Amino acid sequence: MKTPEKTRCESCIIRQFNALKAFSKEELKVISDNKITKDFKKGEQIFKEGEKLNGVFCVRDGASKLSKLSENGKHQIVKIAKKGEILGQRSVVADEQTNLSATALNDTSMCYIPKQLIIDKINENPEFTRNLLKIMASDLRESDNFIVNMSQHNVKQRIAEALLYLETNFGTDDEGFLSVNLSREDLANVVGTATESCIRLIADLKKEGFIATKGKKTKIDDKRGLEDMISGF
Repeated sequence: MKTPEKTRCESCIIRQFNALKAFSKEELKVISDNKITKDFKKGEQIFKEGEKLNGVFCVRDGASKLSKLSENGKHQIVKIAKKGEILGQRSVVADEQTNLSATALNDTSMCYIPKQLIIDKINENPEFTRNLLKIMASDLRESDNFIVNMSQHNVKQRIAEALLYLETNFGTDDEGFLSVNLSREDLANVVGTATESCIRLIADLKKEGFIATKGKKTKIDDKRGLEDMISGF
């Protein structure tokens, strides 16, 4: 983990994507004076499940996976966090150990904001508190949708959903390949299947013309086709 030069919150547009947009310029100055900016290399752990966090992480750049260790020792990825999202807020607000682990999917930059600042602002700034509650409610809705998809869609449909999610939320590079490419093991952990099954189904999607691959990179060639497959057409 590397600690880069600090950037000022009051001049950062990332806050518009999260609950920090409720802060005044003076409040943002206080946050800036007390935060720590950290860089994480691809594969580096940001925090682990069961850890007691003393602050939250705001994603400045990059992507991170949030995962839960199951009883059989496998990691179930429950969310991919993108730029602007805050990690660890539920643990900090509830004053409990974190329920998930967070790991950088690529080189990632984070701003670490001390817990006491967040608690103080919850007590002082009602708009910030409302924004925080809205984000937590949205996370719960995503969890509900995830559970429904796991029960109602087959593995191939879930892989298609995961690929479309990555394209929608993280975009593509100049060649049209997904900007964030999950390893086959990570993709299997997102959709809840064995890595071998995931590899086989990715090969099927490629043969059927839905996607193309280049090394470890993946490109969606038939977006409409994947959407129809998910819908059962």
